Amino acid sequence: MKGNINLGDKIYKLSSKSDLLVARESYKKENRKVLLNGKVTIQKGQPLSIVVKSASNLPLYKNLNITCQLDCIPIEAKNKPLDKQTVSKQLSKTSSTPYQFKKIDIQLEDNLFLPKLSMLNELRRTSLENVEKYALEQIARKSQVNTKCRTKIDQKSNNKDTKKHTPKITLLLNLLNPELDYSKLDLVDDLYIPLKYFADRKYENTLKTLTQKFTTYIYLPTIKKINYRNLFYNNVEKAINQYKIRGFILSNIGNIQLLNNLSFDTDKTFKIVANYTFNVFNTNTIIELKKLGISRFTISPELDKASTLNLCNTNYLQKELIVYGRIPLLNMNYCLLGKTDLCDPACKQLCKTNHTYYLKDRLNMKFKILPDNIQTVTTVFNSKTTCISPKQFPIDYARIDILDESISEINHIICAMGTFPFAHDRVEIRDVPKSPLIG
Repeated sequence: MKGNINLGDKIYKLSSKSDLLVARESYKKENRKVLLNGKVTIQKGQPLSIVVKSASNLPLYKNLNITCQLDCIPIEAKNKPLDKQTVSKQLSKTSSTPYQFKKIDIQLEDNLFLPKLSMLNELRRTSLENVEKYALEQIARKSQVNTKCRTKIDQKSNNKDTKKHTPKITLLLNLLNPELDYSKLDLVDDLYIPLKYFADRKYENTLKTLTQKFTTYIYLPTIKKINYRNLFYNNVEKAINQYKIRGFILSNIGNIQLLNNLSFDTDKTFKIVANYTFNVFNTNTIIELKKLGISRFTISPELDKASTLNLCNTNYLQKELIVYGRIPLLNMNYCLLGKTDLCDPACKQLCKTNHTYYLKDRLNMKFKILPDNIQTVTTVFNSKTTCISPKQFPIDYARIDILDESISEINHIICAMGTFPFAHDRVEIRDVPKSPLIG
C-alpha cells in the first residue's frame, strides 16, 4: 500500500472472494441450458441427417423427437476422411442458443467426407431452430393468456416460400387533412391512423371513409403522460364501437395491459403490431413478443443492411420494414411551440392549424415538427426522406410513412415501391414547404 497511511484511517474493501463465488454460482443457475441428445447419420449415398430428443426432465420437451435432414450427400474422401471428433466439435457449438447436447451418437461410415464442412453447422442451426419452434408450439397450446388481443399467427407466414412474394403495403398517415379525398387512395393493404384523430370530431367523416375502405389500425403514441390512461380508454373504446378497427400499433409496451382491460359490446379480437420503437435487434426479442400475442413487428430503422437481413430471415413473426418516410428523430415530452413562446401563456392552438413548423440547423437543413395537442408532446422528424427498395429484403409488409404528401403523391409512392433502385442511405426527396421558423 502506498501513500500517507496513518493509524485510524478508514479502509474500504473493494472486492470479496466469497461474494464473487456466489455471483459465479448464480450465473450457472440462471443460465442453465436445456440438455438434448442427438443422433447424427453420415452414410454413403444418404442425406446428412440428425434426430434430436430431450435429455432433460422438463415437461415442455418430454415428447421431443425431431428429425432434420439436409440436401447434402457425403462423398468419398480423397485425402483426409471425416472423423467423429470433428463432427462432434461442430455440433457442440451451441453457446449462443438455450440448448446444449449432452450426448451425440454419430453413425459415420468410413472414408467419407462432406462437400462443405459448414453443412454440419447448418445441420446444428436448423435442428435447434426446429427444437425452439417445437417448444413455442407447446407453450402456445398450454398457455391460456387472458387477453382479448391474442391473435392466431398465419401459418403461411412461417413458410420460407412466402418470402418470395411481393410484400403487402402498410400506410401510416401521420397527418390527416379533412379536405383531402382519401377514397382515391389505392393499393393499400393496412392503414395506420394515430390515436389523436379518433379524439377529434372534426375527423369523423374522414375516419369513416378510411375505415370502411381499408383495414385500419390505431397507431398508439410512444410517450404516455399522466392523462394518457383516460385518453386511451375514452377514445379507443369509442373508436372500436364506431369504426371498423382491425388492430393496434404499439409504440410503448405499457399499452398491452391497457388493451387487455378494454371493454366493448361484442367479442372482438385484434391484431397487434410492435412498432420500431420496440428496438427489435435479435431473435430473443422476437420470441418474447410472440409470447405476448404480437403478430407483426416493425424493424428498427437504426439497423444496418446486414442486421436487417438477419431479422428478415427469422420466421417467428411477420416482418415489416419502413421503406419510405421521414423517420422520427426525437419524441419530446412537452409542446415545443409553447416552449418557444409562440403559444404560452395563452395557448393559441397553433398546432391545430394548417401551418407547418420546423427546426433549421446551421446547414439550413429543415426538421419538421409535429405537435400532438392531445398529450402536449412533440415529434421531430428527419430532414431527409428514407427510401429503401423492398425487393432487397424478404419482408411481409412494406411500410410507407406519410407526413404532408398529397393523395396523388402517395399513390405514386406506392406504385414506385417495386421499381426504384436500392438506396439504403437516406436521400432528399422533397423540401419542407415554406413555413414559420422555430430556432
